[in-house]
Amino acid sequence: MTNNDIFKKLRVALKFRDDQIVDILQLVDFKISKSELGAFFRNEDHPNYMECGDQVLRNFLNGLVLHLRGTKEEPKIPGEVLLAMGTSTKRPTQKNNDRKDFKTKQMNKVDTAISSVKYKNKKKS
Repeated sequence: MTNNDIFKKLRVALKFRDDQIVDILQLVDFKISKSELGAFFRNEDHPNYMECGDQVLRNFLNGLVLHLRGTKEEPKIPGEVLLAMGTSTKRPTQKNNDRKDFKTKQMNKVDTAISSVKYKNKKKS
């Protein structure tokens, strides 16, 4: 099992998004971009695939400990952190009731202060 496999499995098990992983790595002063992070989660045959080094995985695990347990001065309860993350990662659903049909949207954009145009010379067919 490679470091990439371990990283992928942790990401799925803890339901992390890329920005959350970047934030966790920031806790241990390890800077990485989302695109670099995405390269670790690609298939091995993809041209932009990159192997996850020991340093990246080690820093992620150390950051994860800080994220879940907190520091010595400010300890956290890991179960509460995971529960709070579970409620915050859900995306709000869009209400279909508020959607208007296309014609109604277009009619709202029409300026009613402008009168209709009257042509003097009509084309003869």
